[in-house]
Amino acid sequence: MATPQYIAIEGPIGAGKTSLAKQLAVDLNAQLILEQPAQNPFLADFYTDRERHALATQLAFLLARYEQQNELLQAATSLGPVICDYSFNKDWIFARLNLDEQELALYKKVYRLLVERLPKPDLVIYLESEPSLLKKHIKQRNEAYEKNLSLEYLEEVLEAYKSFFFGYNETPLLVANCSQIDFVNNEGDYKNLLREVFSDKRGSKHYVALGN
Repeated sequence: MATPQYIAIEGPIGAGKTSLAKQLAVDLNAQLILEQPAQNPFLADFYTDRERHALATQLAFLLARYEQQNELLQAATSLGPVICDYSFNKDWIFARLNLDEQELALYKKVYRLLVERLPKPDLVIYLESEPSLLKKHIKQRNEAYEKNLSLEYLEEVLEAYKSFFFGYNETPLLVANCSQIDFVNNEGDYKNLLREVFSDKRGSKHYVALGN
């Protein structure tokens, strides 16, 4: 099967999206597009007071993601494969998790105007994980804006992702349970995952449980 020209990698905070994106970009000689969460001026405040800062944080992410994908994807897709460490749809996951009813209604109007203008991935790789592993990865990378992340919030995020991707049908989807694998430090795990990216099974939804 031909190499997907636009691959988006998804998963909760700390699942390993950026690490996998970087590896795939090297192996596929692809344009790499990375999200820049630290550039969101509201994010640190959001982690200390979610209710107060949720809407500003979400709209800032929405617009930043749109600007990045609109500028880079339009140019990069004509030059070769693109690997992105997020999908535009992820914004909707967090919006439903954090916004109240009135805020969500406003957000939805803006989201729908933007999402229709962007190309969809040829393949989305969704990395499943467990809250304890996410917390471990977050601690290891030691980002200042993530220091106030609670295990409770990570559990909420994880459930929101599971719910979203359970009924996901917008693009071909590869779901990888990463709780017992390490595709960053274990070459065998990475090659197994890479093999699934090129598998003939890819087409709608394909679940692969790597590891023991």
